Amino acid sequence: MVNQLKILLVEDSRADARLIMEVFKEEKIHVDVDVVRDGDAAMSYLYRTGEYENKTSPDLILLDLNMPRKDGREVLAEIKADERLKSIPVVILTTSQSEEDILKSYNLHASCYVAKPIDLDQFRKIIKSIDEFWFSAVRYPPKL
Repeated sequence: MVNQLKILLVEDSRADARLIMEVFKEEKIHVDVDVVRDGDAAMSYLYRTGEYENKTSPDLILLDLNMPRKDGREVLAEIKADERLKSIPVVILTTSQSEEDILKSYNLHASCYVAKPIDLDQFRKIIKSIDEFWFSAVRYPPKL
């Protein structure tokens, strides 16, 4: 059996989350994905509180920036400031093409920054490239 990587997808757009999940399935990308819709839920998941108390740490976080309640910038800062969480790679996957957002994300130690394309075929290529790099080439730190 293929060892599945665990992904936390932090995405408020149901359509984008559904599309990402469909691409994983269609491309036979073997991942275990949990989806949360805002930054507060992401931090509850990572700290294993409330409804997420039985979850395990993800191997990779796909993080949108523009979300309600607590945005992705705040989530990224909180993750990278926490000794228990900071080694989890965080891929920013967002519609923002703002140079300020790109710079701030890297200054907050994002692993990479990917702008979501509007074109469906390009979106599929992005998800496949995430698979090819993050799920095939990268070695992950041991889970705490």
